[in-house]
Amino acid sequence: MDESSERTQGLNKLWPDARAALDGIVRDGMLLAIGGFGLCGIPEALILALRETGARNLTVASNNAGVDGWGLGLLLETHQIKKMISSYVGENAEFERQYLAGELELEFCPQGTLAERIRASGAGIPAFYTRTGVGTVVAEGKEHKQFDGVTYILERGIQADLALVKAWKADLHGNLIYRRTARNFNPNVATCGKMTVAEAEIVVEPGELDPDEIHTPGIFVHRLVHNPHPEKRIEKRTVRES
Repeated sequence: MDESSERTQGLNKLWPDARAALDGIVRDGMLLAIGGFGLCGIPEALILALRETGARNLTVASNNAGVDGWGLGLLLETHQIKKMISSYVGENAEFERQYLAGELELEFCPQGTLAERIRASGAGIPAFYTRTGVGTVVAEGKEHKQFDGVTYILERGIQADLALVKAWKADLHGNLIYRRTARNFNPNVATCGKMTVAEAEIVVEPGELDPDEIHTPGIFVHRLVHNPHPEKRIEKRTVRES
């Protein structure tokens, strides 16, 4: 069976590079969910390829927007992001500038709520109630309901048009293993996309991964990119004074 036939049948999900993997599936106005926490576990190659598509008016659900000059910060520089759904917005001066200037919309979402909104969608749950945010701006405009005398607000799941994730190891069928804290939002994000593209540092043949160690089953992954040498930049370097 040749490579094109395998890919057509969903057996070999590996694409030549990130740019090819995004070809034909990125469009203006998409809602994307992107894994990572700060710069840890971000799909570096896929973000760069997303910038190269030139797609605009994007809504991005991600814990934060990277930093100036790297990660999702690159898409802020090119004004490709219209709206961020985030829980932390404190590391990016360009984010702050665009938001205060009215150039960028922000839907602030507490971190645990954001993780659950993404996970819920992947589990087929359209909405859920939570106490987090009650009595704050987070609750404005949302349905309130009491359970056992306690007030909760209704939060909607986030179903993305496209999900981008970063794995440590993958096989050609798209089964993924994340490494330590780089796991963060990635497993949830991988399940919530109508289309999911993953990049991995190590790609092996089917059967080489221990089934008990797989975090994301390949059924959730549509396309795979091999990125053996990611930069893995450090968000903040703190050293002891000499």
